[in-house]
Formats: sequence, structure tokens, C-alpha cells
Amino acid sequence: MVNVGDRAPDFSLESDSGKEVGLADFPGKTVVLYFYPKDDTPGCTREAQAFSAGLDAFAEAGAVVLGVSRDSVDRHRKFRDKYDLGVTLLSDPDLVAHNAYGAYGEKTMYGKKVTGTIRSTFIIGPDRKVKHVFSGVKVDGHADAVLALVRGGDAPEAPPARRDAAKSAAKAPAKKAAAKAPAKPAAKPR
Repeated sequence: MVNVGDRAPDFSLESDSGKEVGLADFPGKTVVLYFYPKDDTPGCTREAQAFSAGLDAFAEAGAVVLGVSRDSVDRHRKFRDKYDLGVTLLSDPDLVAHNAYGAYGEKTMYGKKVTGTIRSTFIIGPDRKVKHVFSGVKVDGHADAVLALVRGGDAPEAPPARRDAAKSAAKAPAKKAAAKAPAKPAAKPR
């Protein structure tokens, strides 16, 4: 995987608009390059929507956002149009950029080892050096964390994992039920 301080590998990939896009197309800009597994799946959709919603804020901070997956340009167009996405989507069916950045390889899904896209994000400075790397990204809150770093701040803490919230929610009704249960009568002396 590309590390902080490394020179970002250049690439030329076809975008959802049909144009070839590479790092050289954004002189003087910070580039947020995020790799995601598949168009129109729940996590990938939320991630693309979050980055799209923040595009004005990224632009104000001097950054552009590029999403990369193995999906075809046609599939990217359908995904973009279905969800009214503003982020530029790049097609990498031959894994050129994925492999250059280390965003493809072995990962664990549902407890099993599989080979596929490793959800990751790279913040690349105007000098084309990698400023920050997120690997094994959790989607919720991620775009906000990236924006905070692009603006020069610290990334906010990630929200708690859903399963932790679910456990808390499951325990809460039990506590309420226990609180509402009538107290056992005191034993009568004999």
C-alpha cells in the first residue's frame, strides 16, 4: 500500500463522463482518491452520497474527490444518475490504480478471507505526496473525517460501530423492563 510521504502513483482512467482522468489534471489541488468495491451497494452508495454532499466544502478547501472501482463506465453512469452523485467516478477494470495504491488484495468479509477491493482513501497534496491514508474504511462519518484533514484539522472520532449501538439498544429495554417490574414483596417474619 502507498504510505504517507510517498509520491502518489499517477494513472489515467476513464470517468463516468467518458473523459480520461489522472492526477496531472488537477495541478495545485489536493486530490481525495477513494477506492470502493461496487456501485449501487449499500455501503458504497452511502460513501458516494456523503462525498457528493460535501463537494462544495471540499472545493472551498482546494480539493477534488475521485471515486475508483472496477465497475464499467456505463455502470458508473447509471449509479451516478440513480443517486444524483456529483463525485467523479473512475473505472479501473484492469486494477491499474488499485494495484498501484495497494487497494486490492486479501481482506476479511463476514469472517472469511477473500480477495477484492480494500475500501481505502488517499489524501494527495498539491505536491503529489500522499498526506494521509485510510485503509479498511468504515463508511459512516468517513467523508467528514477526510474533509477535516483536507481543511488542515484533525479527523473527528469515528462513530461507534453499529453492532455496539445495537448491543446498547438491546440492553436498554431490558433495563427499563427491570425498572418497571413490580418489586417482590418483602418476606413476612414468622
